[in-house]
Amino acid sequence: MAVPLATIDGFPYCQFDIKNQDEFKRVSELISTHLSEPYSIYVYWYFLNNWPQYCFIVKHENHIIGVIISKLEPHRGVRMRGYIGMLVIDPNYRKKGIASNLVKLTIDKMIKDNADEIMLETEVINNGALRLYESLGFLRTKRLYRYYLNTHDAYRLILPLSYKSHTRIAFLPAVQS
Repeated sequence: MAVPLATIDGFPYCQFDIKNQDEFKRVSELISTHLSEPYSIYVYWYFLNNWPQYCFIVKHENHIIGVIISKLEPHRGVRMRGYIGMLVIDPNYRKKGIASNLVKLTIDKMIKDNADEIMLETEVINNGALRLYESLGFLRTKRLYRYYLNTHDAYRLILPLSYKSHTRIAFLPAVQS
């Protein structure tokens, strides 16, 4: 088992271990069971294989009860944009602060790695997710009509972390690699 990055309220928070196939299978099952949008296993693999440092899990008695899958990469060559692709908590463990802790862990890691902003989408009807993200400073920036396969609209939310998030792209220097 991976060494926990943090233990909060008795739950160990760990970075996803790309070499652990059983862990990958359990993360895939958690997402496919509890997320409203169906994703191909290749989508999980894409994130987990390319950005494992931004993918965190929470365990309880050796069961994965929560996962956040994210990435950080240059956006239009001028700012570093984090993206939260998926956040899933087993319904039996909701309302315990686990989702908030996973998002905070991800934000802290991305700030450490010089993110200028963090972006995500969530369904306009998902009031719990909207409350969570807005309580952490995310701002609704755009409504995306019929964004999801179930035809629900989404909000794009952005957490600005640096001046680059507020500056027009034309006025920004290129990201240095």
